[in-house]
Amino acid sequence: MSPIRYLHLDVFAGSLGGGNHLGVVTDARGWSDAQMQRFARWTDLVETTFLLPPSQPDASYRVRIFTPHKEIPFAGHPSIGSAHAVLETGLAKPLDGLLWQECGAGVLPIRVEGEGLSRQLLLKSPRAHVVSQGADAHPLLSGALSGIGLGQLPPALVEGGRHWWVAECADEASLRAWQPDHAAIGALAQATGSLGVCVFARSERPDYQLVVRALPAGVGIVEDPASGAANGLIGAYIAHAEPDGPLARGYVVSQGREIGYNAQLLVRIDGGVWVGGRTHTVIDGQLRWSLT
Repeated sequence: MSPIRYLHLDVFAGSLGGGNHLGVVTDARGWSDAQMQRFARWTDLVETTFLLPPSQPDASYRVRIFTPHKEIPFAGHPSIGSAHAVLETGLAKPLDGLLWQECGAGVLPIRVEGEGLSRQLLLKSPRAHVVSQGADAHPLLSGALSGIGLGQLPPALVEGGRHWWVAECADEASLRAWQPDHAAIGALAQATGSLGVCVFARSERPDYQLVVRALPAGVGIVEDPASGAANGLIGAYIAHAEPDGPLARGYVVSQGREIGYNAQLLVRIDGGVWVGGRTHTVIDGQLRWSLT
């Protein structure tokens, strides 16, 4: 049982401890699917990732992403955190400012901007499109959005690797004070094969321009403190609906404060939608885990 370097990360953190947890096994060569799943179940984190040599010639590394219950092909904060771990451990170096991550969704580019504590990593989100839109797009939508006043963009079901219902709230204060009906959101998610609802509001604050709350009841999560995938779809929807608007080139997101976190995500809209931010290494240690 040779020790393996293991990192516990704080991803998309606006301040230390404000982001999303991620565990990274930096060398999973020799691990079976069942062994990865067993370890992910033991960590009981929303996601745990396992780094491997790439199998595609254009990839910098390969990552497998596990929840405590199953493997998933792609997720935002595990991708950003895994890229941070790759750089911290020297497993790969960026080429022309990019890492190329191989995962279940293909080989995806990740921008590397800056170095050290100021380094920002941004993942190019899968191409997205609007499936349906309007407050009457589904009979269960009004119940899932009960208690909030809608903003200028109509609610929409957006697909880009995953399906999310996206809705704009009229103002930041209302969104932060909203008490969601989680059962209604879960019913909508189940009926439409979506993760749930992500709601955003515009802000006049100098340090962020959008507030986001992501409620993925479709996968049994009450509220996500920092969601790269959800923010990628919101960015795609804004770029589609307001191509010449004030947010059309990008913005900064505040997420998670309603549940005790303080995440900050960057969204850049430049030849696609890029979502990222900073990652902090909180624990850097040796993993001793029997594979037998």
